[in-house]
Amino acid sequence: MVAKVFIDGEVGTTGLQIRERLAGRRDIEVVSISPDKRKDLTERKRLLNAADVAILCLPDDAARESVSLIENEATRVIDASSAHRVADGWAYGFAEMDGAQAGAIAAARLVSNPGCWPQGMIATLRPLIRAGLVPADHPVTVNGISGYSGGGRAMIEDYQSKGEAASKFMPYSLGFNHKHLPEMAKYAGLAEAPLFQPAVGNFAQGMVVAVPLWLGTLPRVPKGADLHAAIADHYAGIAGGFVEVAPFEAVEKTPELDPERLNDTNRMRLHVFANDARAQAVLVAIYDNLGKGASGAAVQNLNLMLGVDAATSLAA
Repeated sequence: MVAKVFIDGEVGTTGLQIRERLAGRRDIEVVSISPDKRKDLTERKRLLNAADVAILCLPDDAARESVSLIENEATRVIDASSAHRVADGWAYGFAEMDGAQAGAIAAARLVSNPGCWPQGMIATLRPLIRAGLVPADHPVTVNGISGYSGGGRAMIEDYQSKGEAASKFMPYSLGFNHKHLPEMAKYAGLAEAPLFQPAVGNFAQGMVVAVPLWLGTLPRVPKGADLHAAIADHYAGIAGGFVEVAPFEAVEKTPELDPERLNDTNRMRLHVFANDARAQAVLVAIYDNLGKGASGAAVQNLNLMLGVDAATSLAA
C-alpha cells in the first residue's frame, strides 16, 4: 500500500529537507499543494483530510490551525513545530528517549517532532535522572551552538548575505525564557526548567549541546565512569536507534566536538568528560540540527508510523 503524505509547509527549510529525503520512495506518494493555493484554507483542508500522514512544517499558530482542519480519525500527524510538544495526546517524537518510545510513536496518530536543542539535553540527562545519579530537582544549565539554519529562512538569508562578515558566535535567548524550556524539563525528567543559553554560529548546520554538572553538589557524588556507564547502558538497550555513545576517555580537547561532524546524517553522538578530583563533568551531544534535530527525526518518525525500517531514507 502506498501512503499519501502531505507536507504542509513544504517550501520551508524543514519541509524541503523532508521532501528531499522522501524522494524516490515507492511506498510513499508525496502530495503537494499548488503554489497559488498555499494560503487557500479550503485546499489545505482537503489535502490534510486526504492524507494518510500530514507533516506540519509551519509556525506554531499555523500548525494548530492545520490540526483543527482535520475532521477525520484516519489522518495521522507529525508536527514539526513546537505547538504540541508537551500537549496531552501527542507522542513525543524522540524515538531513542526510552526503550518503549519507538513503539509509542509507531502506534500514535499524533506525533510531535522534538526541537533540535532539547534532544541533545534530553539524550544526555534523562538516563542519569532515571538511573538516580542526578536528582530531578537538581539545578541544570544547558548551553551550546547551532548552525544558522536552525533560525529558519530569515536567519539563513541574513547570514548568507553577510558571508564572512556575519557574527561567528552570537549568544541569544538572554531573557532565559526560550520556548523549548517546557519540553526540556518534561522529557529530561526535571522538576524545574533548566537555565538554557544557546548561541548561533556562522555555519549552516550542525550543533553541539553541552550540560555541565557540579557533581560535588549531588547527594551521592558519582564518578565520570558512573555517568558514562548509565548513559551507555540506556542506549545499548535500544535497538535500531541512531544515538551512539563515545568511549569514556580523559582528553583536554578532541576534533570529535566539531558541530558539523555529523552533518547530513541522522546520527547523534554523546560524550562524557569528567574530572573526578574536582567532582565536575560535562555531557556533550553532537548532531545535525537539520538531520536528527529536525527533518531526519521527522522521517524516522514517519517510518515508524508506517511500519518500515526506521533507517529508510536516512543516512546513518
